[in-house]
Amino acid sequence: MNESGYYFPVIHNAVGIMTPFLLAAIGGLFTELTGMLNIALEGLMLTGAFFSVIFAASTGSLFLGVLFGIVITMFVALIFGLISLYLKADIFISGLATNLLASGLTVVLAFKIFGNKGVILFKNLPELPSLNIPFLQKIPLFGDIFIGHNIFVYLSWLIVIIAAVVIYKTPFGMRLRGTGYNPQAITALGLKPRNYQLAAILISGFTCGIAGAVLTLNLGAFVPNITSGRGWIALVAIYLGNKNPFGIVIASFVFGFSESFSNYAQGATKIPADFILAFPYIITVIAMIGYSIWKYYKENRKIS
Repeated sequence: MNESGYYFPVIHNAVGIMTPFLLAAIGGLFTELTGMLNIALEGLMLTGAFFSVIFAASTGSLFLGVLFGIVITMFVALIFGLISLYLKADIFISGLATNLLASGLTVVLAFKIFGNKGVILFKNLPELPSLNIPFLQKIPLFGDIFIGHNIFVYLSWLIVIIAAVVIYKTPFGMRLRGTGYNPQAITALGLKPRNYQLAAILISGFTCGIAGAVLTLNLGAFVPNITSGRGWIALVAIYLGNKNPFGIVIASFVFGFSESFSNYAQGATKIPADFILAFPYIITVIAMIGYSIWKYYKENRKIS
């Protein structure tokens, strides 16, 4: 056990770091199940990150900050969905436009409000509540995984469970999956597949709003483009998790662990810093290549 009170601090930090990946990926899973690849996750996360910390600092309330961040992120998701589904814009181009809009708009608003295009610190930001149970924290591995995290970590686990129930145990979830698998069957039932796709996009806006809030409220600051590709990594987690909520948990932990290890390695090894900082993205590429190979052999085995 080190001075932080954890036997495996890299694992403990990984559980916290994986939370934004997990939340964004769960939202992206809903859109994926309706037959859409939602590349706007990055922009939606960035929107939630900016507005959550702004409103939390201005109101002095974490709850209101996260709430406003979610509402604004869902509004951006609604615009993205309406343009893609009802105005027939290419979903990849509109998703990319959403990312670019969020990247530019947050910097412009930060400059207009604070006169600063760089890092904006919020000194009076309320502290995130965390679960600290000393005697459980001292249990090797168990304490590292389950104890000492902020409220967003536990909220993300709850959202995973709710998502699994909704997707596999409710009529809405069955129709959602049917929209992606056989939209004609959904139409034959007198339902509109586009409505389920729009609902999925709004759900992704909800989870990405929380994911963004995790980044800025944990840090107590807003950094331009603070998401740093996490939305794209979340997309990879959807496929590595085999489009399953609990599989996504494992995939998100892999990416969280790679980032946690890179943070640890910067001070503990003599490996060049540029390589260490790129480590999570290298893992992403390797994971995607491995997934593609596995999928290829799996499909060929079915054919043979």
